[in-house]
Amino acid sequence: MKVTTINSEVLFTNSDITEVSAEDLEFLKEKSINNERKRIRLCVHKDIDDKVHEMIIVHGKGAYVRPHKHLARSESLHVIEGEAYAIIFDDSGHISQVIHMGDKNSGSPFYYRISCAVYHSLVIVSDFFIFHEAVEGPFDKSKSAFAPFSPADGDKKNIEEFSKKLKRQLNSREG
Repeated sequence: MKVTTINSEVLFTNSDITEVSAEDLEFLKEKSINNERKRIRLCVHKDIDDKVHEMIIVHGKGAYVRPHKHLARSESLHVIEGEAYAIIFDDSGHISQVIHMGDKNSGSPFYYRISCAVYHSLVIVSDFFIFHEAVEGPFDKSKSAFAPFSPADGDKKNIEEFSKKLKRQLNSREG
C-alpha cells in the first residue's frame, strides 16, 4: 500500500483503488504504538474537499478521544477489530448512552451511525481498536465542536482524571 504521510497521525492513500489487508492493519498498529497519542488514521478519500471522508482508524489502548459532536453532518463507525465503549453524552456531560462495541464475531454491536449533533467519545478496551469511519465532507473544523466539559488534547493531568472518572462511571453502569 502506497501512502503519503500528512503528519504523525494522518496518512493518505495514493491510489484510485484502495485495498487494505491484514498486513496493512499491522503496519497501522505499529504506527499507532510509535505515536504519542496512540492513534493513526489512513484516509482513503483523495482530498479534504471530498464529499465523503472514509478512514481506517487505529486507536491503541489508553488513547484519548475527546468528546465532540459534528454539526450538520453524520458519522458512521464500523468495527474491524477490537473492543471499545462508544459513549454518548448530553450537553451537560452526563452519559446518556453506552454502546459496548466489538467486531462482528463478538456478539456486541459492530456498527453505529450518528445522524444528530450529540457529544460522543470512545473508551478503548482492547490493545487496539480498529474501525472504518465515514463522515460527510468536505473537512471543516467549524462543523465539529469539542465538549466544554472535557479536557483538551495535551492536558495530560486532566485527561487522566477525566478518563478515570469515565471508567468509574462505565463500571458502575456495568455492575
